[in-house]
Amino acid sequence: MSRIASTFPLFTKATNWLSENSSIDLFPLRHTLKDYDKQKAKADAKAGLNVALLDFPQAMAYAMIAGLPIQYGICCSAIASIIGPLFASSRFVMLGPTNATAILTLSFFLGLNLGKEESMIALPVLLLLVGVFMTVASLFRVASIVRFVSRSVVTGYITAAACLILVNQVPHLLGYHIPREATLFEILHRCIAFIGHTQWPTVALSATTLVVYCLLKRSLRHIPTIALTLMTMGLVAQGFLHFGFETEFLANASFEKWDWGVGALDFALIGQLGQPALALCVLIMLESASIAKTLAARSGDRINLNQHMFSLGIANTMSSLGSGMAVSGSLTRSMLNFNSGARTPLSSMLSGVLMIIGLFALGPFLGYVPLASLATLIVIVGASLIQWDQIKIMLKSTHADALVFALTFISGLLFQLETAIYLGVGLSIALFLRKASTPHLIEYAFDQEGQLREKPKGHVDAIPEISIVHVEGNLFFGSTEIFLDQTRLICADPNLKVIILRMRNVHHLDASSAMAITDLVRFAREQDRDIIISGALPEAERILRDSGQMAVLGEENFFPHIPRNPNKATRYALKRAQEITGCKEATITLFIAPTEDEQPKEEENKPEETPQP
Repeated sequence: MSRIASTFPLFTKATNWLSENSSIDLFPLRHTLKDYDKQKAKADAKAGLNVALLDFPQAMAYAMIAGLPIQYGICCSAIASIIGPLFASSRFVMLGPTNATAILTLSFFLGLNLGKEESMIALPVLLLLVGVFMTVASLFRVASIVRFVSRSVVTGYITAAACLILVNQVPHLLGYHIPREATLFEILHRCIAFIGHTQWPTVALSATTLVVYCLLKRSLRHIPTIALTLMTMGLVAQGFLHFGFETEFLANASFEKWDWGVGALDFALIGQLGQPALALCVLIMLESASIAKTLAARSGDRINLNQHMFSLGIANTMSSLGSGMAVSGSLTRSMLNFNSGARTPLSSMLSGVLMIIGLFALGPFLGYVPLASLATLIVIVGASLIQWDQIKIMLKSTHADALVFALTFISGLLFQLETAIYLGVGLSIALFLRKASTPHLIEYAFDQEGQLREKPKGHVDAIPEISIVHVEGNLFFGSTEIFLDQTRLICADPNLKVIILRMRNVHHLDASSAMAITDLVRFAREQDRDIIISGALPEAERILRDSGQMAVLGEENFFPHIPRNPNKATRYALKRAQEITGCKEATITLFIAPTEDEQPKEEENKPEETPQP
């Protein structure tokens, strides 16, 4: 880096500007390489192999969903998995094609009345626009806007996209072809009109695939079920051919077909693709940010969303040059990477290398995979996208969450999917502007007389600590990220055993904040700590109960507000904390949530009241 900087002054100026004005690191992977060792390499190798075995067949499925050759999905996953970690903020998020981006891409091209060949020409231009938009936006810290968009938008969109994916695969399951349509009801109408063209051997092949998958899933849980199912059905399909049944297969894929370059830029086409590219950027950032924040909450990492957006921009730009698809964060692959014990982003790079090797080795054999079998597996994966537990939380938490989810979901069924994204995001931000605020977190401690006081600076106590944290203000989807960041910082105290969240002055809880509290509880317990809530108002209690999050916290750790004696809830919470720690004293610091660009600091604030232990 220093040699490059001395040779190219412009590079030095650009790097300095990025670090000073945009918080973008041009090579964050260097921090990983400094202390990389054999133990980390072994863990990353295991995670990378597990992800690659899932990624290869999934990438084929995503390309099929988008109406593209299966090679496009494989190339996209390989490129994104290798390029993304060079600039990424999260060590767990796996980049590549996803169900959500694949079906949105198909919706764009159908809405623009582009045929298959025209779509292939337009795709790299679309991806290049996405890459440029996201890269530039990250430099101006646009990613911070994501926290003002409710999870209800993502849940509503993905549920609608799942329904569209399921309906789109019906012709492949039944063995006939229909003209391509953009909306769910148009596709349904076509499917019903062509039902008389059903090929029963294809139906039998689809049903056999489902049975084989279920049997393998039940008996061989630690084996890559999707890949093994496709291999098995390739052999079964050969038996179908032997008995004279017609079967449609996938096209072969090989490295020789891996084209590079965007082609000639058509400015008229760029004008057509500008609005779809913007919608794709919004979806990619919402989807990826949600995954990154979820895994960060579980691991205790901190995520720079602008750095994450920068990596997505670079990955989409490279995908546009290498016969790829839209790049986003994959929930299934990211969770597998996390659960497989990945230690650094190098697990993703290894997975990408294995994808390229797989394209070399397995490309010629993909022509033996029956189309109906891959369609069946797409239906299985698509159905798994409908998260009934999350939908229940959205519908029961607040009227605003239910309204945003319903609008996004219903508009996704009635109109093109980009319309659903715009409507959902617009409504979510509008609702945020009505009640925008930032919660204040203030931490207190007991003095030697047993009174609540702020902890003197520099004072360290070796006994297990009980932390009472006053959470004040509105706690909803716009402020959950700050809430999680600051409470996780409190958990970092090695002496801490119990955190009492005093929530008497907390208002506007919603589904996002309910899930954030659950994420905090799980994170704290993984760190051998516990969370207690005291003084919660009836509305907060209702949301925690109706959404089912109270079961994670535990009734024994919840003490609601008592109007006649506001201090009683804290007294009961302290007794519960003493049961957990076996300690009758506690040390508490005063803690204020910082702004986005500041570090946590202590303030000279005083508590409103001092309940006795």
